[in-house]
Amino acid sequence: MKAVVYNKKGIPDKLEYCDVEKPKPADNEVLVQIVAVSVNAMDYRSMKMGMIPKKKIFGADIAGRVESVGSNIQEFKPGDEVIGDLSDHGSGGFAEYAVAPEKALIRKPANISFEEAAALPVAATTALRALRDKGSIQEGQKVLIVGSSGGVGTFALQLAKYYGAKISAVCSPGNVEQSLSFGAEKVIDYTKEDFSKSGDTYDLILAINGNSQLITYKRMLNPGGIYVMVGGELSQIIRSIVFGRFLSFGSRKMYTLTVKSSQKDLEFLAKLAGDGKIKPLIESTYLLEKSAEAMRYLNEGHAKGKVIIKCKK
Repeated sequence: MKAVVYNKKGIPDKLEYCDVEKPKPADNEVLVQIVAVSVNAMDYRSMKMGMIPKKKIFGADIAGRVESVGSNIQEFKPGDEVIGDLSDHGSGGFAEYAVAPEKALIRKPANISFEEAAALPVAATTALRALRDKGSIQEGQKVLIVGSSGGVGTFALQLAKYYGAKISAVCSPGNVEQSLSFGAEKVIDYTKEDFSKSGDTYDLILAINGNSQLITYKRMLNPGGIYVMVGGELSQIIRSIVFGRFLSFGSRKMYTLTVKSSQKDLEFLAKLAGDGKIKPLIESTYLLEKSAEAMRYLNEGHAKGKVIIKCKK
């Protein structure tokens, strides 16, 4: 089969499009013919830090059709359309086929495309966990989403709206209208206004790659408010974890999100997508052989939504 494999001497960008052996499912695994896979920040950041998957194939978010199943598989059969999150199972999505444990897969709703399905797992789960689990979002709360474009940001806007929050967003000028269309009541263009000096306070602040100082965010929280940091460079994450604990004394809390894959959460998100409550925003699509270009583009930080790789026409 064809796959995009990490090769530290590979050109371009240490990713090589080549032939590799087609995987075979173990007794507790499912073989999926991949139609689409999405690119996440975790892919290029892991590669940058030298955290390479065992099979040297990146890509966690997959959507496709079951090709075959192991002898112990009960829930799926060949031909089933599925969505998978391989982030805790060795990745492997930048390929024509991948194996996955049963617990990493759910059925794809019939009324969403494979590309939309592949956009869901990591980004939507991250937004959900940040708002619902860490942020304890409640109807009527004032929520600020810093970094409202991109995969996580667009899902966060829609999920905050689903939970009935009053949303303000911070983004670049090219994404203002997009953020309004996804549920923000107020959008701050960070090139024209310093959102931290507006005087507004919030019940929940979600900072996606937030570069402002933690003490600044804390000052913007209402009593009992919660700040959640999602993603960012390793140095940002470490600062948030270490100093967030010290700043969490009192009623205002500062958290850093670590996401684990969850079949239950993915099923919930897929149902929301199937019911039209959330809609994955696909910004661009690349063929499998152009995966290095897709990774490079996402790494530039200008994507307005999800970047998708098509593995099968």
